[in-house]
Amino acid sequence: MFFISRLRARENGFYRTFFSKPLSFFTTSVFHLKKTHDHVLDPRVEEDALEEEDRRRSVTDRAYWRRRIHNLCTLRKSPDEALRIIDGLCLRGYRPDSLNLSSVIHSLCDAGRFEEAHRRCLLFVASGFVPDERTCNVIIARLLDSGDPVSTLRVVHRLIGVKREFVPSLTNYNRLINQMCLMCRVRDAHKLVFEMRSRGHRPNVVTYTTLIGGYCEIREIEVAHKLFDEMRACGVRPNCLTLSVLIGGFLKRRDLEVGRKMMEELWGEMKDETDASVKSAAFANLIDSLCREGYFNDVFEIAEDMPQCESVNVEFAYGHMMDSLCRYKRNHGAARIVYIMKCKGLKPISTSYNAIIHGLCKDDGCMRGYQLLEEGSEFGFFPSEYTYKLLVESLCKEHDTGKARNVLELMLRKEGTDRNRIYNIYLRALCVVDNPTEILNVLVSMLQGDCRPDEYTLNTVIDGFCKMGRVDDAMKVLGDMMTGKFCAPDAVTLTTVMCGLLTQGRAEEALDVLNRVMPENGFKPSVVAYNAVMRGLFKLRKGDEAMRVFDQMSKAGVIADNTTYAIIIDGLCVTGQVDTAKRFWDDVIWPSGRHDAYVYSAFLKGLCRFGSLSDACHFLYELADSGAVPNVVCYNIVIDECSRSGLRREAYQIIEEMRKNGQAPDAVTWRILDKLHDSRALAVEGEDINPDSYFKDVQRQALHTESITNEESDFKLIKPKERGYYVTAAFHHITPQRFLINLPRPPCP
Repeated sequence: MFFISRLRARENGFYRTFFSKPLSFFTTSVFHLKKTHDHVLDPRVEEDALEEEDRRRSVTDRAYWRRRIHNLCTLRKSPDEALRIIDGLCLRGYRPDSLNLSSVIHSLCDAGRFEEAHRRCLLFVASGFVPDERTCNVIIARLLDSGDPVSTLRVVHRLIGVKREFVPSLTNYNRLINQMCLMCRVRDAHKLVFEMRSRGHRPNVVTYTTLIGGYCEIREIEVAHKLFDEMRACGVRPNCLTLSVLIGGFLKRRDLEVGRKMMEELWGEMKDETDASVKSAAFANLIDSLCREGYFNDVFEIAEDMPQCESVNVEFAYGHMMDSLCRYKRNHGAARIVYIMKCKGLKPISTSYNAIIHGLCKDDGCMRGYQLLEEGSEFGFFPSEYTYKLLVESLCKEHDTGKARNVLELMLRKEGTDRNRIYNIYLRALCVVDNPTEILNVLVSMLQGDCRPDEYTLNTVIDGFCKMGRVDDAMKVLGDMMTGKFCAPDAVTLTTVMCGLLTQGRAEEALDVLNRVMPENGFKPSVVAYNAVMRGLFKLRKGDEAMRVFDQMSKAGVIADNTTYAIIIDGLCVTGQVDTAKRFWDDVIWPSGRHDAYVYSAFLKGLCRFGSLSDACHFLYELADSGAVPNVVCYNIVIDECSRSGLRREAYQIIEEMRKNGQAPDAVTWRILDKLHDSRALAVEGEDINPDSYFKDVQRQALHTESITNEESDFKLIKPKERGYYVTAAFHHITPQRFLINLPRPPCP
């Protein structure tokens, strides 16, 4: 009988050599067709040949169908095709065997279709086919890779129900228990221990350690301690990992005294343990438990005294201490471990040392990180590229370019580094510092070091000058690029220069770059370039010039995108041209179909900015009625305007509409409402409500509401069912003309 290993085909080529010789139909095998440079078989021809061979083969040719299904599942990764063939064969009297089931389940699991794999396995068993015991255990082990122990346990119980003599392996039981404990279903895991005993298995140290860890995780330390005593009574000797897991439970309960006593027992147990991997796992688990519960001083004591003696590799022990401290954001504590190692004449592992510097930079400890880097250079340490990036950026934010330059020079000495990339990272960090001299010095250093600046380098320099407000320096670099001193500029270079010019109010020069310089250098302005120019012109209050640029873009055949329309709507509203923005929406944006939440929010923000709250509300309602999907940001803009105007009822009405349209209030929404309730009290006739109580009801999302509309008075009554009181909410009286923007509404039912 053939047995399919769990090893993947791509990893070891097992399935390629599964059969000792090629299978042939007459004289040529369709499974082992040779493909040479002179002749490549058309896949369609191959498929036709396989289908023809399938029709020719008899159902009784089990060897052929096994290989056929096996190849579909392993080589072609097509479990659906294999299942189709199996279904067709079953209609002709074929009975699947263990190899067929194993091939299909493995293929489905390789594709990540674990749910279907569980379902298919149950269907196979329900149809009366039960594989042999070895295949059953292989399939269970494969299904356990899904991390869904409940579904896998259902398969196990179904197999046991139809095949009483089947006993899952001890390894599979232990994996099931572990996954149940990870889901905090520890009592169900404990029931599996009784089940495995009833089926003839004896729980081993792995079983007990896993179960003890599960009970410690849910803080039932007494039960865990009873299990610890039980395993000794049953003749199962606890190892040092079991003891370490139990110590973690006492530390979780903050019982440090008992935990320290058991630690002394652990050190003696580790001396008697023969398995080095178990000792390392026990030590690592103990350090993780101490750091997780905040007992960092105990970690430092272990680092200084090393009570485990020679039981654990010294480099591994110190390395794990540093890693665990960094994981729990104690980077300075990890640096203290480095100091302890140096006092003992030891050198830290590069990966752990790099993690400490990396964490210090993220926690605003770049100076300490730089100090560690200098000390690490003595034993040949070089940081990773990402850590280098964080360090130089942090040092530049501290305006200490001297130290940042030292880090750059250190990285340039590292073998195998991309020097251009290292320089580019440093130049990008310098953009936050108003130090153009240093930027130019870096360019000179690159040229002197035979490292010619590329387009990205020069674009970074130009962008840095523009952000510093030194557009003239950026123009000089651009001039050098255009005269051939450096590489030629690209579209990004010219777009960056235009943005810098517009930031300085030099709109005519920016338009000259757009209309003359870009075409002369063979660049057709893209939608990104046009968007940048229009954004800059609107910021300069030059709305007419921006609209002319838009017309120019349309004539040039460049298609506007959502960003274009958001810029135009926002710019028109900022410059006070709200009516023009409405017409632009009607005539251009809505017919184009290119609009999203950014465009909606720009329009709503502009309407609210000029006091047109009623128009903003109706625009929001029209969007929802027309099938558009405004997001929570759009609703928050209008709710915030209601808050500024002190209109509590209208704000809650918009929240109700928001929830009806499938949007849930977020943290910003609740902050706006909180600010609304802190504002002036309502002065609306007929109101009899406790605002705090109503706010709490809305924050619970008021899942059940009844609405009654009184058409004569334009009032809306909202009755929360749980409280039993009414709120009278008045709307703004709006003219019959719904809104200047005429959105097509869906037909009435």
